Amino acid sequence: MSPLDPKDIPVVMLCGGRGARLQEETEFRPKPMVEIGGRPVLWHIMKLYAHFGFKRFILCLGYKGEMIKSYFQNYEAMNNDFTVSLGKPGQIHFHNERVAEDWTVTLANTGETAMTGARVKRIEKYIHTDLFMLTYGDGVASLDVTQLLEFHKQHRKIGTVTGVHPPPRFGQLTVKGKTVFEFNEKPTSDGFINGGFFVFQKRFFDYLSDEDGCYLEREPLERLAKEEELVMYPHKNFWQCMDTYRDLQLLNALWATGNPPWRVWR
Repeated sequence: MSPLDPKDIPVVMLCGGRGARLQEETEFRPKPMVEIGGRPVLWHIMKLYAHFGFKRFILCLGYKGEMIKSYFQNYEAMNNDFTVSLGKPGQIHFHNERVAEDWTVTLANTGETAMTGARVKRIEKYIHTDLFMLTYGDGVASLDVTQLLEFHKQHRKIGTVTGVHPPPRFGQLTVKGKTVFEFNEKPTSDGFINGGFFVFQKRFFDYLSDEDGCYLEREPLERLAKEEELVMYPHKNFWQCMDTYRDLQLLNALWATGNPPWRVWR
């Protein structure tokens, strides 16, 4: 594997689901656009990666994806004062620019009804590196993603999944040492669960299908585990997904303290 600078490694983000368990918000907007502290949860996740030097993003869009496109298309205007010269298209002068993000964001339509695996398969054409990062657009963590990447490189497997210890209502990873032997979405006992921060070699695309029903967390990851090509990076610090309205309230309450545990940037 050739050495890569973090800024060259793409971060694929799954942003296309309907978020049915958060219907109070997702009836009106895609889940990644639901706000924590006045910013979309998607922004919080991207800030985490960018803090560690990962600034190339590929967003897999689906449900209400046009809202995410609009957000990034108008990002600078929404975050700065500006003067526009009417009658002179494209002539906008920004005042006291406060936007510090130097991100490259690819927004890819991956279908209204596609499952997670199909969405990832459909952005394969945008991956030109030996490996890529992958995460969901609805979970935050105090995770050092450079350490996650180094762990992946050291173990020389196709995939690495971040294991976390949340409340026992999620899927479970069966681990011996650092190798994942089973990937079960329905837990049978307490243990690590899929925290949603992955690293994959590019050949993982061979495990995916373009069919709408290809669900990342089922056949592809289960097969990877059976072949002993999936390892787990243990993350024992803060992690929280935004599955329900209660989760959203918790995250907003943490942000309101002024020192939310996932804000590693300043």
